[in-house]
Amino acid sequence: MIRIATAAFDSGRELAEFIRLCPASTGGIASFTGLVRGGGTDGITALTLEHYPGMTERRIAEIIETAHARWQLDSSLVIHRVGRMLPGEAIVFVATASAHRAAALAACEFLIDWLKTKAPFWKLEETSAGERWVEPRAADDEAAARWA
Repeated sequence: MIRIATAAFDSGRELAEFIRLCPASTGGIASFTGLVRGGGTDGITALTLEHYPGMTERRIAEIIETAHARWQLDSSLVIHRVGRMLPGEAIVFVATASAHRAAALAACEFLIDWLKTKAPFWKLEETSAGERWVEPRAADDEAAARWA
């Protein structure tokens, strides 16, 4: 399942509902919640994520299909925020379920790596020095490339 959200979500509630809906064959569940970073040396005060509705959901669906083709998953869930967010707010939630933990863990990590590099989102950071668009990072590309 895919959900693009403009409003904040509670990853604990999302995980509990995901677990409730898993089939009896599920033996392992993995999840990841990504948060908006703030402060630090960059002084980030907010993050705005832009996307193209329709295109974003199609690309995320393709990424999820790839995960299901590589690992035997019972279920998966991706929630991704768009719009303006403040430090500490959840930006992404991924959950995967499988009969065995190894598949759930690997698929969850794969989904995060590919969402970071292959999903069509554009990030605008607000800092004390002004606004700036976030450029792709080589480390993110390297993490995604290991799944090729």
